[in-house]
Amino acid sequence: MSPALSVMGSALGDIFWDLPPWLYYSPGYDLGLSVYAANPSGSEQEYALIARLSRDGQQISEEALPVAGYAWFKAEPGDLVQLKGSLRFTETNAVLTVLLYEKESGEVVDSVATMLVAPSSSVLPPAWPGAPGNSGSSGFDWSLLLSMMLPILMLGIVASALKPKKEETKRINSAGASLKQLPVGRGE
Repeated sequence: MSPALSVMGSALGDIFWDLPPWLYYSPGYDLGLSVYAANPSGSEQEYALIARLSRDGQQISEEALPVAGYAWFKAEPGDLVQLKGSLRFTETNAVLTVLLYEKESGEVVDSVATMLVAPSSSVLPPAWPGAPGNSGSSGFDWSLLLSMMLPILMLGIVASALKPKKEETKRINSAGASLKQLPVGRGE
């Protein structure tokens, strides 16, 4: 039985990262990321990071993420530890979860997750819900939205191209009227 994943951090630790809820990932490439582990407690804590890859609720892989070559790292009370690195997987269309384990309790105190999506020929983002890997939903038809918005977008571009010419001539005329004629003679 795997430990329950928490959505919000606990009093023993919090974890954040710079990855979006889903992203395109091709197997075999490095996935750069920054992980932030926070110690909100009043005492020093030791943490470990575990990367878990799963698909449809089934675990594909799980591995410890060493920090400076060690399985555990320390965080002072109220401290925020920034960890930079990269991960590489042989799978895609899976959920990547990073778990924050607290050593003394032996529990997962927080986690973060993102969906790794195989790139496709479409340049449109996947619908949510209905993103690749989410079965049972037909999703949203982005092409319909774009076909409705394209004429409005074109009108906006044409209107914005014509409008500055009128404003520019008004500014030039009003600027000329505000200039004062100085008398010619000695400056005092």
